[in-house]
Amino acid sequence: MSIFGNIMSSIFGHAKAQTPQAAPPSAGTTPASSGGTAPAAPSAGGTSGSPKAAAGASAQPQVDVEAVLVKLASQNKEKLDWQKSIVDLMKLLDLDSSLTARKDLAKELNYTGDMNDSARMNVWLHKQVMIKLAENGGKVPDSLKS
Repeated sequence: MSIFGNIMSSIFGHAKAQTPQAAPPSAGTTPASSGGTAPAAPSAGGTSGSPKAAAGASAQPQVDVEAVLVKLASQNKEKLDWQKSIVDLMKLLDLDSSLTARKDLAKELNYTGDMNDSARMNVWLHKQVMIKLAENGGKVPDSLKS
């Protein structure tokens, strides 16, 4: 798996573990207390409503990336500046944060700058990781994407 894939699956995996909402719908459909919109969507024949309903039913809710990371940070004995540091973000996720791993991540994300300027590369990496998380279903505040 790619390094970004590991970052994403670590964050999204923690989010999934925190939300027990996935169990009730699969366990039984009768005690659904979230209104009748999901069962009504398949029987509705309207073309304008069906794609939206189908997309809503099949799409997973956005993962609140910041909330997951804040929770992980609160459980970590080390004080990590994950909001600004790619190294600390990777440490928080128990991933290899070595220069080699970060250079590999930079290649993965198509970094075109000087990889020997690790400070500049690290800033770029953190920003790109947050942007990519948002593009892949993560809810990421603008403050983490800049």
